Amino acid sequence: MFTGGIGENAPEIRRRICAGFEWAGLTLNPELNRGNGPRISADGSRVAVYVIPTDEEGLIARETLRLMKRTSSPTAPSAPTPAPPP
Repeated sequence: MFTGGIGENAPEIRRRICAGFEWAGLTLNPELNRGNGPRISADGSRVAVYVIPTDEEGLIARETLRLMKRTSSPTAPSAPTPAPPP
């Protein structure tokens, strides 16, 4: 499975990576690979390879918002007080 910026948009990198897995029966379909999938492995390949679109920026934004809401909530646990030096 290829995802993210390079995984979604770099057919040459995907080709070079998959070439290292021919021993496992992976056969890439060059035309599907250039078209960015979703499936880029050839018919009959023993290993299925896919290009899965992601929204990394959206995921980071949602997780950041979730954490900010949790820490700004009056019921959120406060950070532990550091122990005094010995």
